[in-house]
Amino acid sequence: MVKIDNDWDSILKNEFNSDYYLKLREFLKHEYFTYKIYPHMNDIFNALRYTPYNEVKAVILGQDPYHGAGQAHGLCFSVKKGVPKPPSLQNIFKEICADLGFDPAQYSHGELTNWAENGVLLLNTSLTVREGMANSHQNMGWEILTDRIISILNEREKPLVFLLWGRNARLKAKLITNRRHLVLESAHPSPLSAHNGFFGNKHFSKTNEFLRENGVEGVDWRI
Repeated sequence: MVKIDNDWDSILKNEFNSDYYLKLREFLKHEYFTYKIYPHMNDIFNALRYTPYNEVKAVILGQDPYHGAGQAHGLCFSVKKGVPKPPSLQNIFKEICADLGFDPAQYSHGELTNWAENGVLLLNTSLTVREGMANSHQNMGWEILTDRIISILNEREKPLVFLLWGRNARLKAKLITNRRHLVLESAHPSPLSAHNGFFGNKHFSKTNEFLRENGVEGVDWRI
């Protein structure tokens, strides 16, 4: 039913066969048949597809996919090349450039696939959304699965970093109890809150410092 084509398949096998996921699957079949749903059904699990379990260095948590045409493609905060960069993503790039001294000109598009392939799990809490209706697929079962993914990563011995931006993401901190890992929390990069602690958080350099201290190659934050 779900084929990710890496180690997540065996790790999440029981989840995909569980009652809650089977109910979610039936809900999604109706939604995709009846409404315009994002992302495309083939892109729902791109976060897991691009970043295998054993290669995760950092986790960035989003809320739900962008609900405008052509934006969402299965990676939180990311939009495909040629799609205008949303304000929160623009602020993420601003902080990276301030933190790491990068040239802003290199962030000419908003596709974060390179991050995902470099070990950054770009995971939304809900993996689908109805067009024009933010949070429309909340509390349908996605949160159970994504909380389970966070818990599974928490159990891993190999150190990683969780970046929790904004209230909804920070609520997930209670799932992260393994002291091998680093949890970084701040305000959300949205224009409404970025000046309340996102700008200046230096999460990108802190992530790489922690990884290198633990014998893991840092993340290449270029796109």
